[in-house]
Amino acid sequence: MTTGKADGWDNSRSAAGDRNPWLIATVVSIATFMQVLDTSIANVALRQIAGSLGAGADESTWIVTTYLVASAIIIPISGWLSAVVGRKRYYMICVALFTVASLLCGLATSLPMLIVFRVLQGLGGGGMAPSEQAIIADTFSPARRSSAFALYGVAVIVAPTVGPTIGGWITDNFSWHWIFFINVPIGVISLLLVQWLVAEPAILEKERKERLYGGLKVDWVGFVLVALFLGCLEIVLDKGQEDDWFQSNFIVTFAIVSAVSFAIFIPWELARKDPIVDVRLLFQRQFGIAFLVMMAVGVIIFGSTQLVPQLLQSNFGYTATVSGLVLMPGGMAMLLLMPISGRLANIVQPKYLMAFGLAAVAIAMWHSTSLEQNAGFGFFAWMRLYQMIGLPFLFVPINTVAYSELSPESTGQASSLINVARNLGGSIGISLANTELMQRAQFHQSRLVEAAIPSSSNYQHTFDRVTEFFVSQGSSPIAARQQAVGWISQTILNQSVLISYMDVFWGCSIFALLVVPLALTVRNVKQTTETVGHG
Repeated sequence: MTTGKADGWDNSRSAAGDRNPWLIATVVSIATFMQVLDTSIANVALRQIAGSLGAGADESTWIVTTYLVASAIIIPISGWLSAVVGRKRYYMICVALFTVASLLCGLATSLPMLIVFRVLQGLGGGGMAPSEQAIIADTFSPARRSSAFALYGVAVIVAPTVGPTIGGWITDNFSWHWIFFINVPIGVISLLLVQWLVAEPAILEKERKERLYGGLKVDWVGFVLVALFLGCLEIVLDKGQEDDWFQSNFIVTFAIVSAVSFAIFIPWELARKDPIVDVRLLFQRQFGIAFLVMMAVGVIIFGSTQLVPQLLQSNFGYTATVSGLVLMPGGMAMLLLMPISGRLANIVQPKYLMAFGLAAVAIAMWHSTSLEQNAGFGFFAWMRLYQMIGLPFLFVPINTVAYSELSPESTGQASSLINVARNLGGSIGISLANTELMQRAQFHQSRLVEAAIPSSSNYQHTFDRVTEFFVSQGSSPIAARQQAVGWISQTILNQSVLISYMDVFWGCSIFALLVVPLALTVRNVKQTTETVGHG
């Protein structure tokens, strides 16, 4: 049994009821693992989905974009929706919607049909994480909150590392439909466990009824503004590189709508008595810094998570399954280090853990720049492992800091905004990484071509050696010379792409170091060791 209060902490908002809080944390992590896993799985199977539905490669990217847009729109208002609908009820609606939409996605027979179902899936998936983090923040006392977020972090952070492996294996051995069908039994199990084990605190139900008393007042203007701001921004970030950024009228239009909506949104919400998004939280020192650091972590980690499989499949000829396996050691390292980070957060001030985590990420990204053309599986596995070591020491303390000075009534809105930071940072990171890859590859290719002068002795030596090789393979002298020119051109292209990846890793390393001073501006958090009750 939990006590009414433990070390001065009021657990009247706990979702555990008379059950063990750790059981509740495990239950709510199941759906998030499913949702995050599905996102990374779908990215791997895009090519197969496009081929099956008769769609072009450019068209198929809308399968990812529409999901991200729907998710971006629902996340910031999830705190408000949870307060109006009821936290447990809203969470179950989100899980049910995601599960049903997953089934419909698997049954889709055309691209437009799949895109519609992905929107529904994004609406359901986007609402899960804010509700889960609010449940955890309210169910655990500050003394145990770090450890609880460490458990939750396993689902949020490890899922993207195993997703490409599972997605690659399903794609290589079965049809793409199963990347969606596997969500159905997991979603059903999650719903049953939540209904059975998770409680709806009486105080939350009382607050909900008080809010609805006299009629529900909806901040429709705020909803439209945040939807336009984040939805259009997500499209700009996801489609910018593909459409040549601001050379495209499509991108310019969406960028302007996003910027104008944001400019109106902030003052509008600040003036509301009951805003749909409580942006005032961003101006509180602890939460505001946590928001910015979480966004920075999203930029670095999500950008690099997409880069590694992309590099392995495009430059090193790895299959989807094998490239996914490269990410596994990093996931295992995360699994081992998350509990340690949770423990340390009660001993070491979170700002020092965040600084250590950022420094570890910076060193890992710097190590990644030692990439070579003949690198093998072992190099990439260790590279990814190094990249992930610092992450547990970021995710847990960031969440600890974010909730450290907030009132209990603010946890729902805070959870929504922290998830906005992670997702928005991830979208920015992926967009910047892909843009830098493209531009730096073109830059390095032009420099390497300038150096490959046919009259130079190095070029002639290489050309003669390669020609001799093709002749030894049975080609005629004329054909061998043509093949040698083609081989040199392809080598230059591959080398320029490889160097561009190294440039991106350099950029991530420098960016991580630049965020360290920001993390150190966090105020010290009161640390206590709780021994009363479960949580």
